[in-house]
Amino acid sequence: PVRPNLSMGDTIAGLHAALGILTAVYHRDVKRTGEGQVVDVAIYEGIFNLMESMVPEYDKYGVVRERQGSKLTGIVPTNTYPCKDGKYIIIGGNGDSIFKRLMTAAGRPDMAADARFARNNDRVAHEEEIDAAITAWTTQHTFDEVLEALERAEVPAGAILNVADQVAHPHFQARGLFERVPLPGDPDDTVLLPKFAPFLSATPGGTDWAGPPLGAHNREVYGGLLGLSDAEIDELQARGAI
Repeated sequence: PVRPNLSMGDTIAGLHAALGILTAVYHRDVKRTGEGQVVDVAIYEGIFNLMESMVPEYDKYGVVRERQGSKLTGIVPTNTYPCKDGKYIIIGGNGDSIFKRLMTAAGRPDMAADARFARNNDRVAHEEEIDAAITAWTTQHTFDEVLEALERAEVPAGAILNVADQVAHPHFQARGLFERVPLPGDPDDTVLLPKFAPFLSATPGGTDWAGPPLGAHNREVYGGLLGLSDAEIDELQARGAI
């Protein structure tokens, strides 16, 4: 069974475990060794494996990378910027030519032509100034206006989707990421759930059962396992304790 409310560490460890299992199966079957092996996975090691260049940065330059928020360390500009309507937009203007198109679209052709920002290393040294200029532009326009301008300028950008955005998003809909499942007790009462992924052509997954109603196994647990009498269980239910 899948645990609910998985943390990021649990999820990444699971992905590493799946990768390790597939690698071991390949070694056993494709390499024809016929031998199994232990797949050893730790949660912290999965996270550690995603930390990119932190170790060589520290080893060669003594740099201890700290929290960067929504920025991409050493790549400027790549950040999340607020818009006039309260939404946020992710902009990846980190290529030299992309940066020029971005700043031109943002009404700052002077910065696009400024030699101080010509290369990424130069922009890293002026990150605050660049982010401030982009923010000054995005906050004067709605998300749709900013995205439209960046798409015309061929600058990579996108939305931060909340769950309402995801449910209504045409791409999510086209991919069939949702399914409606009946709730127990009333066949007309349904709940929208994420559909099983990844999608398999021959054996697509799905949810056949949304689970029991709240308290469906109270008597089995409190009576059969904990030894409470029917009267005690009735009293707990009357008090709203269970």
